[in-house]
Amino acid sequence: MTADPYTGPVGTAYTGPIGTADWHTGGEPFRIVPASPPAVTGPGLTVAERRTAAMADAGAQWTRALLCGEPRGHADMYGAFLVPPDDAGAHLGALFWHKDGFSTACGHGTIALGAWAVATGLVPAPADGRTDVVVDVPSGRVTASVRTAGGRIADVTFVNVPSHVHARGVEVATSQGTVSVDIAFGGAMYAVLPVDRLGLGLRVRPGDVTALIAAGREIRDALNAADAAEHPGDPRLSGVYGTVFTEEAGAPVERADGTWRLHHRNVTVFADGQVDRSPCGSGTAARVALLADAGELRLGDELRHESVVGSAFRARIERPTTVHGRPAVVPAVTGTAYATGTSRFTVDPDDTLVPGFVLR
Repeated sequence: MTADPYTGPVGTAYTGPIGTADWHTGGEPFRIVPASPPAVTGPGLTVAERRTAAMADAGAQWTRALLCGEPRGHADMYGAFLVPPDDAGAHLGALFWHKDGFSTACGHGTIALGAWAVATGLVPAPADGRTDVVVDVPSGRVTASVRTAGGRIADVTFVNVPSHVHARGVEVATSQGTVSVDIAFGGAMYAVLPVDRLGLGLRVRPGDVTALIAAGREIRDALNAADAAEHPGDPRLSGVYGTVFTEEAGAPVERADGTWRLHHRNVTVFADGQVDRSPCGSGTAARVALLADAGELRLGDELRHESVVGSAFRARIERPTTVHGRPAVVPAVTGTAYATGTSRFTVDPDDTLVPGFVLR
């Protein structure tokens, strides 16, 4: 039998089944929750303020834990509560969540939301053409430009908030020695370094993921303990969210028009040891900012950015800009997302493992 109603261990009212639409972008899961907890859907708040409210609300945290943790999810589950946008200029708002809480940005999720909005008819789209799905997220307003061909979704381009280099050559002490990292903002703060800098013979490959999780956690925690990533304009966006390990997957190729295609591979370890199966949308945006700052990626060039499972995004500079008096770029990241199913999650009143657990 199912629980209806149910009162959870933190006093959270459960009033019936929770419906979700499950998608994946480049192999990374994304669980969409259209009917979100009341604390995050009320009037008068921006999406950034709704994130703060969600972090403080027992009901929102309980629902996140229920849908993200085992046995309904897993340690690397990712999803979002849909909320009202900041104003009529956007189609929807999104609060992104994972096993450890609520994040400020999510590129793979924005790509999935664009595809979902068009596939469900929430945002009408022609059989052939481009349709912009505008989404307010805690880091700002982003766009998922959905390209349709023959009545099907061909790809989605995520146009991010302005992204910039925060710091270069930051020394971090780890159990394997001191490493130098760069820090960049792509909707969230990321520490970025070539994987061979760890000096352990590690590569961006599935067999090395366990060791990379440990290294990524160490780097993130050390930087946050040192307050190394204070956002210049909004303290809610401060703190290193993830560590991006990179490597070249092929030599740069000059194209017929004189622009270049770069070919890199990465694995992003974010939150407390989660591994992004996709090339990481906001992490790719941070990478674009770093490459642009170094002069390695120019306007018109393209970065093919592969993930640890072999999926790929194509990224470019949409336009240069400035943020808080420093050079920045608006990145555009193209990928695809696919529906994997729909769910109707319930809670049994006799279940002692509610809202769930995580074994990592």
